[in-house]
Amino acid sequence: MTDLVIIGAGPAGFSAAIYAVRAGLSVRLLENSLFGGQIINTPDVDNYPGLPGISGAEFAMKLYEHAAKLGVEPETAAVSKAELSGDIKNIYTEKEIIPCRSIVIATGASHRKLGCPGEEEFTGKGVSYCATCDGAFFKGKTVAVNGGGNTALEDALFLSNMCEKVYIIHRREGFRADNANLEAARARDNIEFVLNRTVAEIKGGEKVEGLLLSSTTGQPDLELVVDGLFVAIGFHPNTELFEGQLELEGGYIKAGENCRTSVPGVFAAGDVRTKEVRQLITAAADGAVAGVEAGKYLA
Repeated sequence: MTDLVIIGAGPAGFSAAIYAVRAGLSVRLLENSLFGGQIINTPDVDNYPGLPGISGAEFAMKLYEHAAKLGVEPETAAVSKAELSGDIKNIYTEKEIIPCRSIVIATGASHRKLGCPGEEEFTGKGVSYCATCDGAFFKGKTVAVNGGGNTALEDALFLSNMCEKVYIIHRREGFRADNANLEAARARDNIEFVLNRTVAEIKGGEKVEGLLLSSTTGQPDLELVVDGLFVAIGFHPNTELFEGQLELEGGYIKAGENCRTSVPGVFAAGDVRTKEVRQLITAAADGAVAGVEAGKYLA
């Protein structure tokens, strides 16, 4: 019988594993994709104390190495079902049913989509959700970034280093992004802001060739000729598996600073839980708390 199953091997999941193992618990760490979470797509991490300038991929590898040194390595396994109630809980994967005494949910959040015509058709053919992953394919070309937060501005700045032209499309004039990112983007000669607009349709043949933009202020539609579109409009929590079993709030798992959910023995850590700040350091902190709290619960 496993003491603790952790679903998700991002910073929160790794941190939970490290703290739980050090507390003497038996742990299994499950991940349905690449370990490390979203941070692996970040070229430079400048806001994690003590590690300025480290790449996201390098940071993820350090998490892996730390956990592996303690005897925990992430297992590639997609969780299809989770039974959370009772003293013994069950996690279902494509290979097995894992009984356990406690669970940490660290499934994070996924990219939010536009939902406009052409998005699904051209995903991977000019539509991307990761500038650092796919930006190199658009060297010397014209692209657009849709969004108004830090991710959108950082994507635009990154792309401006290799693309001939970068449009930033935003539905209003105000931005959620930090002022430093906003001013840096305004200072780039090859970045142009297209404000009070939303993407109504993505057009093309075999790949993206242009965008139809609608106005949020009653102006006529506008067409942009672009080779690619990078969507950066936020995330939605990966909580579908737990609907009806856990108390949710706005789609996120309701859990306070102690990471305890509405079900005893089940904890939520990282971007998947209700919280004000979703950053690398808060995900790691959540994981530490969840690992410690799981130990307290089992004791």
